[in-house]
Amino acid sequence: MAVKMILTPATDPDGYIACLGGWQRAYAEALRETVRAVVPDFDERLKWGHIVYFRNGPVLLIRAEPQRVLFGFWRGQRLRHIEPRLRPGGKYEMATLELRPDTPLARETVVRLATEAAALAR
Repeated sequence: MAVKMILTPATDPDGYIACLGGWQRAYAEALRETVRAVVPDFDERLKWGHIVYFRNGPVLLIRAEPQRVLFGFWRGQRLRHIEPRLRPGGKYEMATLELRPDTPLARETVVRLATEAAALAR
């Protein structure tokens, strides 16, 4: 089953967010604002068609799709004690949280995930 990303003409993270609409934009903006506030020294880039945060390699991503927004972590399997809904998949220790319009996610959880993901990347 092929996964469809929301393809945009964006060339940077600001443009990526600007191309989104509705609940996907609201979720992506909130995730981005929180991640940037908590770990301001992440290198934020548009890479592989979505927003990726780097520190000694890729650390986490925000990816909008037509039916969901993914909040993913390269070492996410080590973060499941913070958020048990993180689903393992892909290479490395990747795990992603699938967000839909009715998915609850506390800012405090995003703060803990981003902080610990940054620490794992040191």
